[in-house]
Amino acid sequence: MKGPAIEADNLTVRFGDYIALKELTVVVPESAFVAVLGPNGAGKSTFLKACLGLVQPILGSLRLFNNPPDSLPAEWLGYVPQIKTLDRTFPALAMELVATGLNRTWPGRLRGDKKDKVVHALEQVGAGHLAERSLSRLSGGELQRIYLARGLIREPRLVLLDEPATGIDPAGEQDMFRVLESYQSKSQATILMITHDWHTAVHHASHILVLNRKAIGFGESSPELAETLSREAFGHIGHDHSYGGLS
Repeated sequence: MKGPAIEADNLTVRFGDYIALKELTVVVPESAFVAVLGPNGAGKSTFLKACLGLVQPILGSLRLFNNPPDSLPAEWLGYVPQIKTLDRTFPALAMELVATGLNRTWPGRLRGDKKDKVVHALEQVGAGHLAERSLSRLSGGELQRIYLARGLIREPRLVLLDEPATGIDPAGEQDMFRVLESYQSKSQATILMITHDWHTAVHHASHILVLNRKAIGFGESSPELAETLSREAFGHIGHDHSYGGLS
């Protein structure tokens, strides 16, 4: 029987006098695809950073596959940042960026087994033809595929994505979700994705987690759950979040 992939118990994170997460308790089952939603400043990125081991709680605990984040085997975790954080003028090839997913350092000349892994990762996301293209010549959708290849290259059990659709067109977004859903189907990985798109949460995720510094709610994805939680999280009634005609 599978255990939880992510287990937060009374998780509280503070930056100076600001409480970014307050007493967050949630159990994410293994192999779930979780969309994390909430208003700006709700603690979504803080929760993701806690999973990455980049911030430490002042209270409570966080465990990934029953391990503290900083003791999780590195190959179990894949991370896909927002593409807008990259300097597109950086003189590098797509395959070199993908290779940094292997050991978190910039590669020298790619050879042998390492090169094979990079090629396989690129082909897995439909980007084999982009291997030797410079980053400056990639469209937003192409760059997102490269970042996905980087995040998946070690075949992680947990994939963390920070607003992965930012900066890409609708066709590129659909391609990205096809890649993610295919990877999850084959690997049974758990996916945790920050998004502002309620339509995405309803139609692609298996679960919805809504935060506003604490957990507003968590459950299996449905339009009804999205509607209920959006009203509670955003503190108003009648606002259209554009997720399938609901208002």
